[in-house]
Amino acid sequence: MDCVMAPILPQVMERAGMMAARVVCQHIRPCRVLVACGPGNNGGDGYVLARYLAERGWPVSVAVLYPPGDGTLAETMAQRWQGPVVAFTAEEAGRVDLVIDAVFGAGMNRPLPKVVEQFFAAARQIVAIDVPSGLDGATGACKGRVAPCLMTVALIRKRPGHLLEPGRSLCGDVVCVDLAIPPAVMEGLADSALWENGPALWTLPVQQVEDHKYRRGVVSLCGGTAMHGAALFAFEAARHVGAGLVRLTVPDESALLYRLASPAAIVDTLPLEEALKDERRHVWVCGPGLGREEVERTLPLLQRANRKIVADAGALTWAAGHPELLQGVSVITPHMGEFSRLFGPCEENRLEAVQRASNQLGAVVVLKGADTLIAAPDGRVAVNVHATPALAVAGAGDVLSGLVGAFLAAGLPAWEAAAAAVWIHGEAGRRAAVKKGGWIVPEDLFGELGVARSAASYAEEEKLYWQK
Repeated sequence: MDCVMAPILPQVMERAGMMAARVVCQHIRPCRVLVACGPGNNGGDGYVLARYLAERGWPVSVAVLYPPGDGTLAETMAQRWQGPVVAFTAEEAGRVDLVIDAVFGAGMNRPLPKVVEQFFAAARQIVAIDVPSGLDGATGACKGRVAPCLMTVALIRKRPGHLLEPGRSLCGDVVCVDLAIPPAVMEGLADSALWENGPALWTLPVQQVEDHKYRRGVVSLCGGTAMHGAALFAFEAARHVGAGLVRLTVPDESALLYRLASPAAIVDTLPLEEALKDERRHVWVCGPGLGREEVERTLPLLQRANRKIVADAGALTWAAGHPELLQGVSVITPHMGEFSRLFGPCEENRLEAVQRASNQLGAVVVLKGADTLIAAPDGRVAVNVHATPALAVAGAGDVLSGLVGAFLAAGLPAWEAAAAAVWIHGEAGRRAAVKKGGWIVPEDLFGELGVARSAASYAEEEKLYWQK
């Protein structure tokens, strides 16, 4: 628990243990339970939980890794436990039906002791309080061999470690409990704006009677001569998610291929300098399907024209090792390989790395992956877990670029546009995967984008935030 809670710690710890016990009772049938307690506040929560489960008639014992320090609140809670105490051994963990992990909380910053690894490895099923022992609550990284849990009871709110891999896979189902912390204390905790991505973070425009194509937004894309499919994926994505008008500006020698590939394609062969004279074309997607020389001929012109730019794929390859070349773009959408080539190797804390990159570039950075991070220069970061492994296919990233462009053209600010695009991309992927048995190609997403956008528009998801 955070130090600013000190004036109300006894009430907070009592409620934390009580609420965690209530969650266990709601989700698991009565069984033999061993509560593993550490020396700190997490252990104090465990002693309280053990007491409440015992009062409900559950057969409960406690295993103590280290006793609490003298005069601590955890010691007070330990003294209130009058039930059986057993040795902290793998043999004891293997004898019961359920082990409650209250050993180390989210602030764990050292390697997990071997005795703890062996203890939890022997457990049949585990429920963790706060985070599984050995998991860094700020990064989702493991400080040793962390045992997977059936469920994790999150105190107050989800932490980054509950959502970022590998932590997300180890936590099991995450259930948040309300500790009735006064608003003034919560304000003191919320010193950074990190969110679980969802429709509560952004509002998409809805259809209006007076709509026309320019009101819904114009998306322009730069097409190359070699990899036509990438630009066409972005083009179709923008069309299917609601852009009013989507235009491709391509070299003259490639125009026929683009027109044949999609009868709906509006293909321009104007020099880019001429296309930029149309002030309605203020949002551009640059990179999908472009080679280095093609990016060199297009992106600087877009930057000098002060357009809103989504840079992906070829644009990121062109700027590898020189992120300053991307100054002036609105959103970049790298996967981890592209991110590392741009900004250098990413250390353990991806949250800090993506925040630094966004601040350095002055643009929204979408770091794609199983848990996609959307960072803004002002420090906001959304973590998106609303997706599916079925999206791990070439071309899916090009679809995402088109979605970001469409929402920028619709008038959303860059961070909100990127966050909305990532969530809807994931929702469309989920729906397509259900229909295709889990194996999809990018074209399968197009027919799901309208439904996914509608689902986002009417979703009523609670805002979730946590402190770094």
